[in-house]
Amino acid sequence: MVNFSKQEVEVVVVGAGPSGIAVSACLNNFDKYVEHFSIKPKFQTCVELAFFNSEEGKWNVKSRDLASGDLEVYACNFLILATGENNEGYIPKVVGIEKFEGEIIHSSDYKSGQKYEEKNVLVVGSGNSGMEIAFDLSNYGSHASIVVRSPIQVLTRDMVNIAMLMLKYIPVSLVDIVIAKYAKFKFGNLAEFGIPQPKEGPFSVKISKGRSPVIDVGAIDKIKLGQIKVLPGISEIREQTVVFDNGDEHQFDAIIFATGYKNVATKWLKDYSSIFLEDGTLINWKGENGLYAAGFSKRGIAGISMDAIAIADNIKTVRGDKI
Repeated sequence: MVNFSKQEVEVVVVGAGPSGIAVSACLNNFDKYVEHFSIKPKFQTCVELAFFNSEEGKWNVKSRDLASGDLEVYACNFLILATGENNEGYIPKVVGIEKFEGEIIHSSDYKSGQKYEEKNVLVVGSGNSGMEIAFDLSNYGSHASIVVRSPIQVLTRDMVNIAMLMLKYIPVSLVDIVIAKYAKFKFGNLAEFGIPQPKEGPFSVKISKGRSPVIDVGAIDKIKLGQIKVLPGISEIREQTVVFDNGDEHQFDAIIFATGYKNVATKWLKDYSSIFLEDGTLINWKGENGLYAAGFSKRGIAGISMDAIAIADNIKTVRGDKI
């Protein structure tokens, strides 16, 4: 028999990553908050269902202890979603993808390039994961290709470290100019190799959109040597080949999608229409009946901080600043 219990609490924060920690810290000084309210994080616990109980006027959050299998339900006045956007690997619905006879996986399932030796492998997605996977595949002797559809800014780790130091003293716009010139000196004109260059600076984009620059681990040298082939966007996938936007068609044994993740909170959160669209896209950080979302705005750590402060301030206002 599975044990079952119900607990009455004021606030439930779902998620223990940066968003969840930030919200908890903003609700009060984190150490004092934990000590005063005897907070005990529920590790190895999975939320299975959350819904607004109109009869109680509270949110009910059903969770399961993954070790014991026990069920618990938390009844709370405020529910904060801090599970982040990167929940489940996202593979886009490319025309003909279901026809492909080779292997198709998401980057989250990629282990090593060893199994792909001498095979033709296409990596879809040119962010950090995509570039690192293409580099690893090439190191193991596979014939790696990577789809680069949108402009990307490529930097080295040293460039990022220098930029972090500069950002303490000078405006981000000037840092962008200096680092972009440094990157062009280091890598040359990457557009010549099929990698379009962005007009916006790398750190302005990071702040405004939460999109990080690509940190080169050696893939650029392999691209220049022709050991990793750069290809444009995909127009269609066939049984053994892929057709690209420029009309070229190439044969592949496997396709690895490094196309990011999606928010799956709508699978277990009921009554989400005031805060998310059906596909998990954020509508507003503040929903109905004390529902909030932190870390879904695609603005990185800066966005998480803004969300956390806004949520804590709003809850304080609703409760008459009792926190």
